[in-house]
Amino acid sequence: MKSARFIDSRAVSVNAWGMDLDEVFSKRPGDPLTLLAKQDLDPFSVEELDQRVEALKREIARVEAKRASASAHRASAESLFKR
Repeated sequence: MKSARFIDSRAVSVNAWGMDLDEVFSKRPGDPLTLLAKQDLDPFSVEELDQRVEALKREIARVEAKRASASAHRASAESLFKR
């Protein structure tokens, strides 16, 4: 019987991290980003992975827009109180 060949047949899984994700992403238990990063990607099809990448790109754009808005608000407040 021929053994099955898997995409991830290396000694270390592509999903194995060399560090604790809770330290990288958040100290809050149940943080969605931490849970997302720990999710096993092996069951996803290429199409599902493409959809996930697009969704994550939209989320990155949303976060960057919020960060820019927050930075502008902070700069505005700092300039107001420096007078």
